[in-house]
Order: sequence, then C-alpha cells, then structure tokens
Amino acid sequence: MISLPIDWHTLGVTAGKILGAYLFSIPTGWWSEKEGRAVGIRTFPIVAMASCGYLLVLHDIAGSDGVAANSRVLQGLVAGIGFVGGGAIVKEGMTVQGTATAASIWNMGAIGAAIAFDRWEVAIVLAILNLITLEALVPVKKKLDEQQEAKSRLTL
Repeated sequence: MISLPIDWHTLGVTAGKILGAYLFSIPTGWWSEKEGRAVGIRTFPIVAMASCGYLLVLHDIAGSDGVAANSRVLQGLVAGIGFVGGGAIVKEGMTVQGTATAASIWNMGAIGAAIAFDRWEVAIVLAILNLITLEALVPVKKKLDEQQEAKSRLTL
C-alpha cells in the first residue's frame, strides 16, 4: 500500500491560492469569450493557475537559493507566457489584432505569480484593471480607430 505524505493544511492553502488564481482570471476569460476571441474562458484560468502552481512548487524546493531560484523561474514564466500570448496576435495586411488578448494572457501570469507569493492585493488590482481596460476602453479604441481610418482615407 502506498502512503501519501499529505499535509492537509498545506493542501488547503495551496488549493486556495490556485483557486484564487482561477477565480481572478475568469472575468477576463468570460469577457474575451463574449467578444468572440479565440482565447478565452479556458486559456486565461489555465495560465493563471499554472503560473501560481509553478511558483508554489518552487517554494518548497528552492532551499537556501530561494530568491535566485524564484527569479529564474519567474523569468522563464514571463518568457513562456509571452510566447503563448504571441500565438494570439494575428497580422492581416496592414492591421494587427490580438495584442490586447496577448497582453491579458501575460497579465494572467502575473496574477498567478502574485497569488503564489501572497500578494493578493496585486492580483486584485491586476484583475480589476485588466477587465476595466478590456471593457471600458472599447469605445475609446473604436473612436481612435475610426479617426485613424478617416485620416488614412484623406491621404489617399
């Protein structure tokens, strides 16, 4: 019989952090899905949870080199999430789409990392501002796009 050395308190704390990363990313994922984006309700939570999970795992194995190890893993996460986000960017002719989605994916990694390091206040602010940026600034973006399109028609 295999016995698993489970510290139930640690499991609860860990589950709470990963669940927090999951929940904080759902509104952005929902918004993205509602807007018909290719990346949405599934990708954002997975990125946030994985980022949180990597850093939580590192916490116990970092030993005396904790700060340097955390820094290296965080650097790898930033680069890796940037790569995933890059897949959301599509160039069609002279237009580029998906940059806000890519940035939001990157932000989900920061949310997960913040929660892993018990910086819940950082995660809350990032989640709220990400959603506000995506939702509230759409009219501003549309107006700026229309002005740019009008300006380019005048130069033709």
